[in-house]
Amino acid sequence: MKFSTASLAVGLLALTACTSAAAEKPHGDHPEWNGLTLTVGQQASGIVTLAKESGAFDDTSYKVKWALFPYGPPLVAAASAGQVDIGDVGDVPPVNGAAKDLGFKVVAAEQPVDPKTQAGEYLLVPKGSPIQSLADLKGKKLALPPGSSAHGLAVLALESVGLTPKDVELVYLSPAAGASAFNSGKVDAWSIWNPPSAIAVKDGARVIAKGVPPIDQVNNYYVATDKSLGDPNRRAALADVLTRIARIFTWAQQNPDQYAKAIAKETGVSLEDARATVDSYPFKITQVLPEDVKAQQALSDAFFEAGEITKKVEITTITDNLLPDGFDSTKLS
Repeated sequence: MKFSTASLAVGLLALTACTSAAAEKPHGDHPEWNGLTLTVGQQASGIVTLAKESGAFDDTSYKVKWALFPYGPPLVAAASAGQVDIGDVGDVPPVNGAAKDLGFKVVAAEQPVDPKTQAGEYLLVPKGSPIQSLADLKGKKLALPPGSSAHGLAVLALESVGLTPKDVELVYLSPAAGASAFNSGKVDAWSIWNPPSAIAVKDGARVIAKGVPPIDQVNNYYVATDKSLGDPNRRAALADVLTRIARIFTWAQQNPDQYAKAIAKETGVSLEDARATVDSYPFKITQVLPEDVKAQQALSDAFFEAGEITKKVEITTITDNLLPDGFDSTKLS
């Protein structure tokens, strides 16, 4: 996911539930939701901070608990196990999860406003590196968080110049470990997202590939556990959760300074680096559209052909839209 950070410890960090006085009392708008508690998984995107500060869920019939993850793969695993009802991930975690027959569905998309120029992740080389192009990566050590969107960028970037993962030495590292290996010269390149990529570039790293078409797609996705989707009450409540999150993100992008402060608070990066993240990736939340399914299928096929997954995945079988036709978060007030 594009907003994860190397400063987060690997594993699940459960946050305090949003429980104002209003949220403790039953509500009459959707009495069938009274007593429901929904766990929402997030990477460090500022959403938890903004949701709590705005009271976005204080008037709901259900309660919300937040859970922060360092990046997408453990969130998909938690959703499959029913520990998380819904959460946001990059493009690769659903592919990897489906290849392992995990119990979840992709229920919404997070699309960049300008998919041709907005990059969520980058392939970097250190300052002074002799590597000038993707072709120069042959035989080199390339660090990446396994099963993440940055993993996808690495595979597709290599494919774009006729290389496969077997032509390089992929070094599977968490974001924090990857930063350490990159900064100490133990690897020759690093595929990673913002804010870590922005920090590395500020320190002299050079970008040799951006996660944009024609190399890569740039969507993130929301996934939900099959167990919750199969319960009509929880399913309807999750659609409400998504709509409220979409409204928060719309407000955040209209107020970038506050948005950056929330990201800095959750990730521990500087306000300057948080603002760089905000500015690099304006987006909207929508249904999973046919073109998204096509892009995900191409990614899945590339992973299968490269041997990064051992089972072919049909993306249509893991897609289950929660949002209504035509939903666009930029149109929310």
